[in-house]
Amino acid sequence: MADLRPLIASLNPEQREAVETTEGPLLVLAGAGTGKTRVVTTRIAYLIAKGVRPEHILAVTFTNKAAAEMRERLEQLIGAAGEGVIASTFHSFCLNLLRERPEDLGMPRGFSICDPGDQQTLITKSLREVRAPASAVKPREALSMISLAKNRLEGPDQLARRVSGERGELVALAWERYQDALRRRRKLDFDDLLLETRRLLQERPLQDLVAERHRYMLVDEYQDTNGPQFEIVRGIAGRHRNLCVVGDDDQSIYGWRGADMTKILSFEKHFPGAKVVKLETNYRSTAPILRCANRLIANNPGRHEKVLRSALGDGEPIQLTTMRDEEVEAEKVVQRIAELVEAGHALDEFAILFRTAVQARPFESELRLKGIPYTLVGGQSFFDRKEVRDVLAYLRLLDSPDDEEALLRVLNAPPRGIGKATIDRCLAHATAEGISLAEVFQKGEVPGVKADRIAPAQRLLTRLATLRSLHPDATSNLVPLIRATIDEVGYEEEVRRCYPDEGDRTKRWEAVDEILNAAENYARRSKRPRLQRFIDELLLKADERDDAEKAAKRLTVTLMTLHASKGLEFPRVFLVGLEEGILPHLKAAQEDTIEEERRLAYVGITRAQRALQMSFCLERARGGQRVQRHPSRFVLELQQRQPPAGWLAAGQDAPPKPRGRGRRRRRR
Repeated sequence: MADLRPLIASLNPEQREAVETTEGPLLVLAGAGTGKTRVVTTRIAYLIAKGVRPEHILAVTFTNKAAAEMRERLEQLIGAAGEGVIASTFHSFCLNLLRERPEDLGMPRGFSICDPGDQQTLITKSLREVRAPASAVKPREALSMISLAKNRLEGPDQLARRVSGERGELVALAWERYQDALRRRRKLDFDDLLLETRRLLQERPLQDLVAERHRYMLVDEYQDTNGPQFEIVRGIAGRHRNLCVVGDDDQSIYGWRGADMTKILSFEKHFPGAKVVKLETNYRSTAPILRCANRLIANNPGRHEKVLRSALGDGEPIQLTTMRDEEVEAEKVVQRIAELVEAGHALDEFAILFRTAVQARPFESELRLKGIPYTLVGGQSFFDRKEVRDVLAYLRLLDSPDDEEALLRVLNAPPRGIGKATIDRCLAHATAEGISLAEVFQKGEVPGVKADRIAPAQRLLTRLATLRSLHPDATSNLVPLIRATIDEVGYEEEVRRCYPDEGDRTKRWEAVDEILNAAENYARRSKRPRLQRFIDELLLKADERDDAEKAAKRLTVTLMTLHASKGLEFPRVFLVGLEEGILPHLKAAQEDTIEEERRLAYVGITRAQRALQMSFCLERARGGQRVQRHPSRFVLELQQRQPPAGWLAAGQDAPPKPRGRGRRRRRR
């Protein structure tokens, strides 16, 4: 085994204390960038060096990626000596434990895991059995409600009481039938893996067996534990109490899916006599970034007090910029990236972080316009969505009726009854005659094709021609023209046909609205807006896109939501859209979850290593209309006191000062 003395000596005093405290309950409050993973893996290696058998150590975390990184680092530290350590996700641990004792589940011949597709099928059938109207609750929504209830250790009756009205009662009834269907098929869903493990661990013989096997337990990202996971931890570690949990309540951002932050806040109550070690030396970010993060998160009352200190020292001042609108915001951010790249910075140094996925659109547009490769993490590119490609095809066809590729794309979107055989014969005739497909349809005479088969295409082209005649000049009415086109071709019917689920349909229609928003921004800043020029701004040719995708695999700017950014770090971060209703999200204000939104902003700030630029807009396009925006309360909180030295860069526009008590209140 490797000599760990040099490694221990290289730790700071707090890290070393966390590693060497091996007996009894230990809470390690690991602030962002304070070397959490290093402490966890070094602690495991230290236990083994002290003589603890690897198979007696259990380390659990929340993602397969984190578990794999833990095993990899452990191998680097002590090689094969650590092979017996169980380092896995909660779900993997539970699955393996349940596989050992299938008879205790009451399922003959074992069980299998119910995948999301099967879950959707079973809940849909269960909702039909209880006569749930489609307008009352959707299958995906019901599954989400059931999963959240399971994570809160609630049953159907409790769910029915918590969710008011008919919806709660219907989901509760459907839940009971859903569970019956799972049992009949000898299946467990992912939440049941946790619940069944918790149930079995309540039986003393098994609890003693598992506790004896895993005498030392470590839990990573403890702030994200839900009800069943906490009970599993207590069931295993409650006897030997050699439990080390590592986490940061300031980075708890998954309450919406059942994570219970109160577990980390009340750890000392659940495990009396627990030692608490705070890791506050940050090795990721410079001092100005951490001053910003500390100031923001201090506004959350329900937290463990800690203040991050930079091991890197001073650095570039933070920039806080007021933007006119989202198009200017994207333009300025991308312009700054281009300038820094020209000065020698690498593309992968940059990340643009935002609260909601739809905010990516103007940044994608601007990056494409500048020819800067990028990667959109955790979501589909705006320009690759079916709705966007369909609407842009209609606009291309409106501008140029002979655009054959565009015509073929939308002939049956929505369906118009034009079959493949008809299309193939018309294409062959167009080739033989040397004319466009649109001209073939307009003439209506194709050998072997009946006239009524072509009539729907003729009607579509006639409608588009009428729109062109009514709007010969898009200078003053580009947005009405696009909106009229969408209405005239019945595209809303296509979205309704493709996405029967109302939630899916709403999200898909947001992409259509975003095209209207882009058009409004283009028309406002252009002296003589033209449809074709607008299309050119948005539409990237296939070969250019392919080149960008190839480049993205090598070196790109990163675009991602704040939720997706947790656990990552970037030299230079642009945190955009710091406005009320976006960050914090409007729903958070309605549901009184502002503190979690503040933690989400804190996560975004602490992703930055060397430079951070934050920005908000004074107005945005919404549904093709201009809407006034207000700076986020988080921006105003950062300005409540005299800014410390190095807070704002010289020459940057600061947002308006808080006006009145209403602007400064922390909760709504």
